[in-house]
Amino acid sequence: MTAPPLDALNPNVAAMRPSATLAISARASALRREGRDVIALSAGEPDFPTPAPIVEAAHQALRDERFGYTASAGLPELREAVAQKLRDENGLDVEAGQVVCSNGAKQAVAQSLLAVCAPGDEVVIPAPYWVSYPEMVRLAGAEPVAVEATAEAGYKVTPEQLDAAITERTRAVILNSPSNPTGAVYTASELEALAAVIRRHPRVLVVSDEIYEYVVFDADFQSFAALDGMAERTMTVNGFSKGFAMTGWRLGYLAGPPWWASAASKIQSQLTSGPNSITQYAALAAFTMGPEPVETMVAAFRERRDAVLARLRALDGVACPTPQGAFYLFPDVSSVYGRRAPGGAEVAGSVDLCTYLLDEHGVALVPGEAFGSDAGVRLSYATDLDTLMRACDRIGAGWEALR
Repeated sequence: MTAPPLDALNPNVAAMRPSATLAISARASALRREGRDVIALSAGEPDFPTPAPIVEAAHQALRDERFGYTASAGLPELREAVAQKLRDENGLDVEAGQVVCSNGAKQAVAQSLLAVCAPGDEVVIPAPYWVSYPEMVRLAGAEPVAVEATAEAGYKVTPEQLDAAITERTRAVILNSPSNPTGAVYTASELEALAAVIRRHPRVLVVSDEIYEYVVFDADFQSFAALDGMAERTMTVNGFSKGFAMTGWRLGYLAGPPWWASAASKIQSQLTSGPNSITQYAALAAFTMGPEPVETMVAAFRERRDAVLARLRALDGVACPTPQGAFYLFPDVSSVYGRRAPGGAEVAGSVDLCTYLLDEHGVALVPGEAFGSDAGVRLSYATDLDTLMRACDRIGAGWEALR
């Protein structure tokens, strides 16, 4: 296959990089097709079924033949249900007209950035970050500015770091709590300290990605837009994929100031129109069913987190803060960089380590380089405990074999 001419692509697209998470998953799948026994801990997908009330609501929508297009911004009743949820659970003064239902939270983040970013703008992103954030910023024509938080800091940026990163070109800050890939959860006081910095910069907006809101263990969740003065400059993004185990259903939403939500809705109307109609009717049941399915899932995630965290911390040189949400661990593994695998190859960074563990020990992790922090690797514990313990055995064997 020949390379395209240098001017064949939109420069914003040419600047984008492919998803490392999907690349690792594809590599693991390829090895499986070759007959290799591979444990993939690379994908961020709950291993629980979608709760029965949601599935039944989808069946009923099918029986009722609700197959037609919906309004581009989503069903009016779903937008109202989302607004009511945000009022009741998150303390946001939001009306249905400020809500746009999208084809997943990823689309909601992208449209939020496309609506407000211009060439020459900068977007500040705390790192480790979700792999798609900087690429979305580049697609919008702006420049991502990473601010790295360390394991010692619990993978949370400080107000001083944020203030130092903001310039006259800064258009937005992306916040993600609970975090993918670290599981870090900012407290209300920590978010307030960041908000105090942002208040000093009138041009700076915030995209608050809250997709893991319901997957929290040792912390209280706080919506950023609920802080004083932040509602008028924050786009809140959420969805149904993680908390309700609805990844393949593809339904997210954004809610923010009317002018910003309207612009995001206009973009969506020209790109995809409204989300899947059956999914929207099904999602209405998520707001009326009991909490038991979500609580059961979160309890299982917590048990797995504790078990895997103990195993990782038993490895010499591994440092890993306790994640308070999501279903990921992001251990600092940099103590083995510079060592060599039994075959002689040097492990110079996270990519080398993940390649070694996948090829030689049959366990797929995602290199921290993809998340803006080469010191770590991401491990998803969204699979059963027995599989996780077998994966830890393999990681431990690989770790001990490095010299």
